Amino acid sequence: MPSASTKADAATPASADTAADTRLAPGAPGHRRMSLALFAAGLAAFALLYSTQALLPAISAEFGATASAASWTVSAATGALALCVLPLSALSERFGRRTMMTASLTVAVGLALLVPLAPNLEVLIALRALQGAALAGLPASAMAYLAEEVRPRALIGAIGLFVAGNSIGGMSGRIVTGWVAQMWGWRAGLAAVGLTSLLCAIAFRALLPKARHFTPGTLNPKALAATVRGHLADPLLMRLYGIGALFMTVFGAVYTVIGYRLAEAPFSLPQGVIGSIFLVYLVGTVSSAAAGKLVGRLGRRGALYLAVSTTTAGLLLSLSDSLAAVLAGLVLITAGFFAGHAVASSSVSRTARTGRAQASALYQSAYYLGSSAGGTLGAIAFHAGGWAGTVAIGLVAVLGVVSITLYGSHSARVEARRIRPVTA
Repeated sequence: MPSASTKADAATPASADTAADTRLAPGAPGHRRMSLALFAAGLAAFALLYSTQALLPAISAEFGATASAASWTVSAATGALALCVLPLSALSERFGRRTMMTASLTVAVGLALLVPLAPNLEVLIALRALQGAALAGLPASAMAYLAEEVRPRALIGAIGLFVAGNSIGGMSGRIVTGWVAQMWGWRAGLAAVGLTSLLCAIAFRALLPKARHFTPGTLNPKALAATVRGHLADPLLMRLYGIGALFMTVFGAVYTVIGYRLAEAPFSLPQGVIGSIFLVYLVGTVSSAAAGKLVGRLGRRGALYLAVSTTTAGLLLSLSDSLAAVLAGLVLITAGFFAGHAVASSSVSRTARTGRAQASALYQSAYYLGSSAGGTLGAIAFHAGGWAGTVAIGLVAVLGVVSITLYGSHSARVEARRIRPVTA
């Protein structure tokens, strides 16, 4: 039996347009509730997923661990999410996007209340891995929900708002943990994030409208494998997956290590101030929400080139020993990353004609594998060569995004010449 997304995508253009008229759009009943609900979900997800990132120096100090060892409290969560997002997105085809997102947040919040009780680093890493696996049910299901329930022309803006919730969650989670940890220790900081996320989960469930365009499908492993193979054989989707992974490699490397750099000379900042550095995530909120306008003016590739240029400038600026320059560099890195991520993720939803949940799940897998790799490689590079080593990892990843985008432009030109009608 075909999945819901397969059925919807199989519609004729005329019927698709008719269906689109009944979907949510700005100003339509339920659109504001949906936007607030998914904003709350995105906020909770990122706050939980990266809850230990700003606390890594304190965790290293308590357990006597190196930066690379402590970084696994982040990398284990993102890696587990990457591995579990595809099977959980398949379950959402059977049980519904709303049900999967609710279950995902519920389990993740429950684990968040246990994480502060971890007696050692090994148990902390294990709990964080379970938390990441639980959160895997949220991102791909949210993207599929939006693709099914929101009008196509409003899709990029809707996804941009969900990503904006991610940025607010990442920012607020790190700020809360930083200041609470400075006063009462890192365990209290993690507990505070858990309680905040519990409130977000309750708001999400109360606000999210019921799906009107979802039809349950059967769990068919062979059909799922065929859908995944089809997506992996699509050159455009593969390029988008690569772009998402590489952007996240930069972001994971920078924000996993920045706390260690700011805690050391010449900055020597206290834990609370280090946590407040993540206020620059507000820039990500703006840039991700503006992704739709960027694509409208510059095209998808133009928006990606702008995101890459902004990220590169930020990486180079962050090499300075001036705190103001480092902060400016973080602002540029954050703006470039969130803009690039919003463009790439929304392009996946628009490119996939069938199995949108699986297409989004594959993007999320690549994205969070990039985060896991970036956090680990960035910490190793920092241990070996200081902040310059971490920046080098970021620049290599940015070069990869440029290469993929240039190749995509070349492929598009070749394809246009091939299908151009032959004239006399």
